[in-house]
Amino acid sequence: MTTRSNTHGGRRVGAGRKKGSVIKEPTTVMRIPESQKPVITDFLAAYRCRQSTPLQGQTMVFERPLVAPAKRSWPLFSSKVAAGFPSPADEHVEKRLDANEFLIDDEEATFFVTIQGYSMSESGLLPGDKAVVDRSKNASIGDIVLAVVDGEFTIKLLAKTKQGGPRLLPSNQSGEYKPIEIKDGMQFEIWGVVTGSFRRFK
Repeated sequence: MTTRSNTHGGRRVGAGRKKGSVIKEPTTVMRIPESQKPVITDFLAAYRCRQSTPLQGQTMVFERPLVAPAKRSWPLFSSKVAAGFPSPADEHVEKRLDANEFLIDDEEATFFVTIQGYSMSESGLLPGDKAVVDRSKNASIGDIVLAVVDGEFTIKLLAKTKQGGPRLLPSNQSGEYKPIEIKDGMQFEIWGVVTGSFRRFK
């Protein structure tokens, strides 16, 4: 009788969870579009940071826009309104406005973050607001940025110290929130530039 070698299935060398992995839960294999690999890689890096240094009772929520949102637009009246709804008699429709096009410059590089706390209230960012974060834009001094500092996400104004180092400022003069000065040895990365926000009142 001839014994046939089985070359399919079974344990493979190098397969399985690598030693030292910080992912503390079961994992799975999936195929993703190659263009999305950097996004997923960055997200997992932040997720590992979150697992190793959990936030103090806070949760930063990330949401992605639809890759190909339906093109829908609504009338944009040319008259400026201090408060209230445009008069039904106003027929001066300047153009139609698509909220996706207005808020998003780069669909592939954009995601949303839910604001927590009042540290950026004087820039118009209140708890529950959705901040629009664009990873394709280069951050400049004075921009509102989403940054990771020692494993924690934060949204602050980007500034610099007298020595030229990065500094993150709150937009709240109550004194409750302190500037964050980035020092040697601190983990620091700017994840994206906040380009806008939106809010529901009801």
